[in-house]
Amino acid sequence: MLDWLLLVAGLVLLIFSGEALVKGAVGVAIKYKVSTLVIGMTIVSAGTSAPELFVSIKAALEGHPEISVGNVVGSNIANISIILGLTALIFPIRIQLATLRLDWPAMFIASILLYLFSLNEIIEFWEGVVFVLFIISFSVYIIVQSKKNNATESNQEAEEIIESAKGTAFLKAIFFVIIGCVGLVFGSEFLLKGAVGIAKGYGISERIIGLTLVAFGTSVPELITSCVAAFRKQSDIAIGNLVGSNLFNILFILGTTAVIKDIPISKSSFFTDIYFMLGVSFLLFPLMFFGLKLNRIKGAILFLYYLIYVFLLF
Repeated sequence: MLDWLLLVAGLVLLIFSGEALVKGAVGVAIKYKVSTLVIGMTIVSAGTSAPELFVSIKAALEGHPEISVGNVVGSNIANISIILGLTALIFPIRIQLATLRLDWPAMFIASILLYLFSLNEIIEFWEGVVFVLFIISFSVYIIVQSKKNNATESNQEAEEIIESAKGTAFLKAIFFVIIGCVGLVFGSEFLLKGAVGIAKGYGISERIIGLTLVAFGTSVPELITSCVAAFRKQSDIAIGNLVGSNLFNILFILGTTAVIKDIPISKSSFFTDIYFMLGVSFLLFPLMFFGLKLNRIKGAILFLYYLIYVFLLF
């Protein structure tokens, strides 16, 4: 029972601490007159991935690589299949051409790189550097292209976060940053202890706990945001956010984790999961391309994909 309480407490602390960190960091950036576009593309994007980042780093440092990698791979599978699938079931999603031309190819290339880097059963320091350089280059390219197109914000979610932080006093923003960082440290500690305890208590591998409970738990903010957007009939923003989240999960989270500590990967355990991640990433393209819309039938296909995956896990 204590392990479940630690897991839930860790997830709640991670979610609220991540929001505090983003709000504080955005408030500081506004104080120093950083443009809205740059804030949206960097601070908001990286900040919303902070819970997953802290969990993966903590797991890797404490000798639980299966949770570290499972958190990322499981989140990526869940983002596209269950979260995007549910969103499309609530309200069909129109596809922007930019998603097909830029976001999806970048995500798929990152997924292929993860597969290739995993072939020797370890993600090493230099491979982590490649991931980090990839996400930095991609972010810079997006910012430059957006400025050329006279864009003023990256997406609706980022705009709302920036707007809510504009009235935050500088010292209050600093306080939010500190509280957010401290909360993320303790949240990742609680979640990791709970997850490892549950795995041992039920005789379940840490891989499965990482791929399901931890991955789905850290994806709850994306699930809530996407479903709320769908009920408001604004689900178009969901696909860009989720594809972008998958890109950040691989490049920013695994990349940063590997730079700090090499991540061992078990072929027997993880290749099945990486194949499923590649499979759903590849499946997404034709579903988006034909008709430039994810309707309820396509949403059901994605949701069914996740159910099959979880069934095969157990």
